[in-house]
Amino acid sequence: MSKHLIRTATPADVPAIVGLIKELADFEQLGHLAQATPETLMPHLFGDKPVVECWVAEGEQGGLIAFALFFTNFSTFLAKPGLYLEDLYVQPAHRGTGLGKEMLSRLAALAVQRGYGRFEWSVLDWNVNAIEFYKKMGAVMMDDWRICRLTGDALAQYGR
Repeated sequence: MSKHLIRTATPADVPAIVGLIKELADFEQLGHLAQATPETLMPHLFGDKPVVECWVAEGEQGGLIAFALFFTNFSTFLAKPGLYLEDLYVQPAHRGTGLGKEMLSRLAALAVQRGYGRFEWSVLDWNVNAIEFYKKMGAVMMDDWRICRLTGDALAQYGR
């Protein structure tokens, strides 16, 4: 039996999820890029055409202590969908309890249940603890691949 209460997020959780997103951004030294608000996140989780899913974990005293935000992607080589974990964050006071491992295990089980061909995510190269943890669980580091991103003015300019 799980020692953590992990559940699907509800609309009432969105403000707390945004708070956790801001904590994550600060941890990754990217707080200046965090623009999420409850109003901007809500339609993507619970609107007419949701594009992401979210699980949350509650602490013993109530309140959210972790979240996992994920979505379906697709592999042309496998000709199957996959599960992409955009972000997983556990508050520092709750790290080392097995919560992150449990959330990853449940996400892997969800990918298997849905018949997906893979489960993937990114990790910052300086986050050595996370990299070692992921390797121990059997994840392969895709060192030959680089993430390409257009955003802001570059996206607007190129998307004309």
